[in-house]
Amino acid sequence: MHSKILIFDFGSQYTQLIARRIRELNIYCEIHPYNKLSVLDKKDFNGIVLSGSPFSVLQPEALQFPIQDVLEKHPVPILGVCYGAQYLAHVFGGKVERSAKREYGRAHLEYIEPENKLFKGISSKSQVWMSHGDSILELPEHFELLATTDSIPVAAYKVKQQEVYAIQFHPEVTHSTDGKTLLENFAVSICGCRQDWTPLSFIDETVQEIRAQIGNDHVVLGLSGGVDSSVAALLLHRAIGTQLTCIFVNNGLLRYNEFDSVLESYKNLGLNVIGVDSTIPFYTALKGLTDPEDKRKAIGKVFIDVFQEEALKINNVKWLGQGTIYPDVIESVSVHGPSAKIKSHHNVGGLPEKMHLKIIEPLSRLFKDEVRRVGKALDLPENILHRHPFPGPGLGIRILGDITAEKVEILQKADHIFIENLKKDGLYEKVWQAGVIFLPIQSVGVMGDERTYEHVVALRAVSSVDGMTADWCHLPYEFLARVSNEIINNVKGINRVVYDISSKPPATIEWE
Repeated sequence: MHSKILIFDFGSQYTQLIARRIRELNIYCEIHPYNKLSVLDKKDFNGIVLSGSPFSVLQPEALQFPIQDVLEKHPVPILGVCYGAQYLAHVFGGKVERSAKREYGRAHLEYIEPENKLFKGISSKSQVWMSHGDSILELPEHFELLATTDSIPVAAYKVKQQEVYAIQFHPEVTHSTDGKTLLENFAVSICGCRQDWTPLSFIDETVQEIRAQIGNDHVVLGLSGGVDSSVAALLLHRAIGTQLTCIFVNNGLLRYNEFDSVLESYKNLGLNVIGVDSTIPFYTALKGLTDPEDKRKAIGKVFIDVFQEEALKINNVKWLGQGTIYPDVIESVSVHGPSAKIKSHHNVGGLPEKMHLKIIEPLSRLFKDEVRRVGKALDLPENILHRHPFPGPGLGIRILGDITAEKVEILQKADHIFIENLKKDGLYEKVWQAGVIFLPIQSVGVMGDERTYEHVVALRAVSSVDGMTADWCHLPYEFLARVSNEIINNVKGINRVVYDISSKPPATIEWE
């Protein structure tokens, strides 16, 4: 059994980042809401991390954690980060007050207690990242100071005679230059975790789990051409072979020539894949629709109908395989307990219930970067492994307004030129997501001696880690000029190309 760190989430924007940094150390960890204390009952963990929070420990509605009870029943090392640090100090009688000025940004450690294990290998003057509105001014008597900065008196501390540590800064962000070292010191030196959570160990264990779970049943899985569903398919295939059938549906809204090229890639992997061209039913359902949500619903309904029709042709299907990943699972659980609005993480809404299928999600413990590492270990082709995220409704939400076959063809050609040029110039893997948006306007232009009145498209390219936030990419002017000329000269119906320089927030990555 692997070592494990439990992370209790108090609502911080950085909580997933803590988990990813610990996973990068090849140590397994899990994120749970701060009030899901039942996970402690298993006693199968080596340490606990208490995350940051948008709340203040001084607020009446501050999130509470039964720290004294946990320390008594579960004597494992604890690390409090930001809110976690303030909470521990506050509960045990220290002095926490609102900061005269919110401290946000880079700071430098000034003093580090030389003998402590948490800061082993970290020098004074190390840069750390602060993001807090409260400050710890005085520690309880049985706490000892571990570090200060030039602006705050308590940057880190330890509870005497116990392996309870706390830090006022965020080690998980890259701006904290020795943050990874600190997390490794906590997880390995203090908690005693083994660093054996690797792609190969995950593959071996997951294959055994799938075989035990599925038995002689058959699994059906909807492929999208993306990395998540593809890695899920390869894992299931390695475990149960011909008991898996994959269905790849062409909704007429895929990228240029994508249906044939991706289908060929899957067949070369030995997967049992059924390719279904359902372009006409999708276009028929979308006719005249302009509202983005209406388009999404129409696409989803036809997909379910097509998928169900194909799946019912397969004998003994009891399971639906899905490429759900860990962030989807985390985001489907509210930090504040049961919520009126919780995100559903199932990829094919309604289908499991309609077909009476059980769900198997072999990637539900992995972050996106871990999925790619597992895919690499499974020899997933590079063109799928490093493929940009692509929306489920496809080009249906990149055509603003109504959808016609003519618009899809124009957009596919323009998009193909943009993506191929990104690859040719070595920019594709530096961009997190890119595509072309078909705008519902026309503009005047001149081609040769003729006046034109044709369509406008927008190029979109963003850099991101997980899609939660994104910055527009500063692509070279020469590159943008070349792509614009190539699109206008080669795609009939377009006479103007613009570039979207909006970041998320306030804009979104997709336009619909």
